[in-house]
Amino acid sequence: MLAGCAESAKEPLSSAAPSAAGKKPNILYIMADDLGYSDIGAFGGEIDTPNLDALVKQGRLLTNHHTGTVCAITRAMLVSGTDHHLVGEGHMGAPNDERRGLPGYEGFLNESSLSFVQLLRDAGYHTYMAGKWHLGSAIAGGAVTTAGKTPDQWGFEHSYALLAGAAANHFAHEREGSTNYTEDGKFVQPGQPGQPGGVGGEPFYSTDFYTKRLISYIDRNKADGKPFFAYAAYTSPHWPLQVSEPWLSKYRGKYDAGYEAVRDARIARQKQLGIIPADFTPYAGAPDTTARSPATAGFNTATAKYINANNGMAQGYTDYGPGKVNKKWASLTALEKKAQARYMEIYAGMVDNLDHNIGLLIQHLKDIGEYDNTYIMFQSDNGAEGWPIDSGADPRLTDEANATEPVYATLGTDNGAQAARRLQYGLRWAEVSATPFRLTKGYAGEGSVATPLIVRLPGQSARLPNLNALTHVTDNTATFLALAGVTPPTQAAPPAVDAAGVDRNRGKVVYNGRNVYPVTGKSLLPLLEGGAASVRTGPLGHESYGRAYLISADGKWKALWNEPPVGPLDGRWQLYDLTRDRGETTDVAAQNQALTNTMVGEWQQFMQRVGGVEPLKPQGYY
Repeated sequence: MLAGCAESAKEPLSSAAPSAAGKKPNILYIMADDLGYSDIGAFGGEIDTPNLDALVKQGRLLTNHHTGTVCAITRAMLVSGTDHHLVGEGHMGAPNDERRGLPGYEGFLNESSLSFVQLLRDAGYHTYMAGKWHLGSAIAGGAVTTAGKTPDQWGFEHSYALLAGAAANHFAHEREGSTNYTEDGKFVQPGQPGQPGGVGGEPFYSTDFYTKRLISYIDRNKADGKPFFAYAAYTSPHWPLQVSEPWLSKYRGKYDAGYEAVRDARIARQKQLGIIPADFTPYAGAPDTTARSPATAGFNTATAKYINANNGMAQGYTDYGPGKVNKKWASLTALEKKAQARYMEIYAGMVDNLDHNIGLLIQHLKDIGEYDNTYIMFQSDNGAEGWPIDSGADPRLTDEANATEPVYATLGTDNGAQAARRLQYGLRWAEVSATPFRLTKGYAGEGSVATPLIVRLPGQSARLPNLNALTHVTDNTATFLALAGVTPPTQAAPPAVDAAGVDRNRGKVVYNGRNVYPVTGKSLLPLLEGGAASVRTGPLGHESYGRAYLISADGKWKALWNEPPVGPLDGRWQLYDLTRDRGETTDVAAQNQALTNTMVGEWQQFMQRVGGVEPLKPQGYY
């Protein structure tokens, strides 16, 4: 166990002999869903994660890795290797505002996308996935639709996929004829007779089931000697908060001290582990808010002029929405504390169960002699999910009802229905998961877009020092291709000028008769193998839900914009020196106005390059 990590109740799974030399490396890519930066032991968490901690002992941590602000956006960038606006997920799902119907806002992986999975399959790899897809739902040969494609049509040889962004119940119970899941491009209904989770079928709890399915895919072709890419796209610990025993009961009483105590302990461990320096100033947490701040008078009126990333009060824009109730532990009633502690207990159990399943995957690679020849990467798809329990209003009544029997005893259990109780852990626990950073999933703060990342190179047997270089999820894509020895297509697509004089093929390349956007991420191998201090050659820009940031190429400066009242009420951009203040505690824009203006201009140029459109009314998905 790493020094400073929480003691584990169980030992990590054992090691085994390496596989035969000379074969291209396998790739195992593991993605958690809405896991916060500090939730696992190696990043300072108190939750038992012995198998991930053991992987770190033979790998290394990348402590400055970035994703999209929400899941589908990250997954689109992963598969395509480039910015999400270019490939159909400019917004998570099709927007309902003035951007609807614009190129890049289809709400699924569009036909301008290049799939690295297809390239790996072209190069002789087996390609498997089990878990969340969230990039399209139309099966091949089905009715004409604009809903995008399932994984089998993007290069996956075998896949068992949840098509939507969240499971209604982690124990399945799908109705007959439902279209939420596919296996190898055909709709399946876990929970129906003869299917997983149904009478006569194997058990179904999402994390356990996806692990077993992925292992079965790996074993189908293990005798042919071909390498494989395996994508474990877990839906844990995404709501609804549910887990089976013994994990459901394991953490009882662990979180009774409340948000601030748990967060402070994580910060202390992060400093001890070297995740953050000893003099790091963490985000102190949002202020105690027991009542919603009001929206402006013009909010939701026909004449509203909403503050956005391009226009603030200085340009005559004044309107924004209400704030959210966000109480500190001391402001909760005894029943609220009881419910809130239970939410986090269940969440911790889900993370622990996730680690257990990751251990099963890794152990299987050892058992079949493939571990030593496998590149393993683990991360979360974005920061912790802070969806308010009552959509921003005071959740007291909901929490107190959940803390009262007979409801309390059922929290986190399987209710046997297709839709489970939608149990979430809310804003404050997400803030704890995001430790030591500011804000949570959906926003532009580091707590939303910085995720834990663990990497183990093939043959690596000893831990290497942490890497703090700025990296991005599109770099994962380039790394997978580099490991496989695959050169992405580079032939420029022929011009396709529309009636407005716009070349719709500008920047595209030709792949298999399609005109697609090339991979723009950079392989991490030079960084991981010690030959480079950084892989970035330009700034890192991002936008979603109107929220925005730009990080300078050297990783030092971050220009940041969130709509009021989370961001400044006058709509100005903020500036942070990430080398001194990655907790985003001290806005230095006023002292560096010229630099701020330059970076905002660079962000606007980025948006123009990728076809991004800043919405007139910025607002998140909750």
